[in-house]
Amino acid sequence: MIAILRRELSAYFYSPIGYVCLAAFYVFAGLFFTSYNLVYGVADISYVFSSMFTIVLFLIPILTMRLFSEDKKNRTEQALLTAPISLPGLVFGKFLAALLVFVMSLSITIVFGLIVNAFTAPNWQLIWGNFIAMLLLGMAMISIGTLISSLTENQVIAAIGGFVVSLALMVIDMLASAIMNPIVTTVLQSISFNRHYMSFSQGIFNLADIFFFVAVTVIFLFLTVRVLEKRRWS
Repeated sequence: MIAILRRELSAYFYSPIGYVCLAAFYVFAGLFFTSYNLVYGVADISYVFSSMFTIVLFLIPILTMRLFSEDKKNRTEQALLTAPISLPGLVFGKFLAALLVFVMSLSITIVFGLIVNAFTAPNWQLIWGNFIAMLLLGMAMISIGTLISSLTENQVIAAIGGFVVSLALMVIDMLASAIMNPIVTTVLQSISFNRHYMSFSQGIFNLADIFFFVAVTVIFLFLTVRVLEKRRWS
């Protein structure tokens, strides 16, 4: 798994993808922080996180689109599948590489907190709540992108598929509010990313919400392993 992690992490920075994702995150986050916190002298950086919500929705599919699609397109997939490494190790190594790049991007928000701390006392519980919320959301979205990437050799399709599925899980609570059936409404609300994200963004640490995002991550990574198992023996 460590070998796969190193290989994938270095691949992000041998190609423009890693630099583009980092630069895009830093630029947009910096613009939101400057235009709101620095210009108006506001200590609460929750606005930065809420504004980055949409940016992350676009960036993560770009980050994950190449994970398996590239190997499939370059005909190196069979070499990976027959290598002396377990399929869970292969999947988790690729997932972890994408997650580390995302963490590198997200870490700029802690720098913003330190900048605010130089002038006044920020609400660190709220900052860490938003940070963890975005991290958990990113984990779940990366696992979705990993599965989609394993299903196609076309990176553009993988990116669009990851975006569509993640977006659907983000806004599904809006659909739930329009349905009259209380059972269906409850089910749809329970799988809404936005619903589970909001409590963290308010500095509230709920174990049920943590379990939800971890469970989603595990389920999609498990499905990815199953896809590769089927392909290994086909």
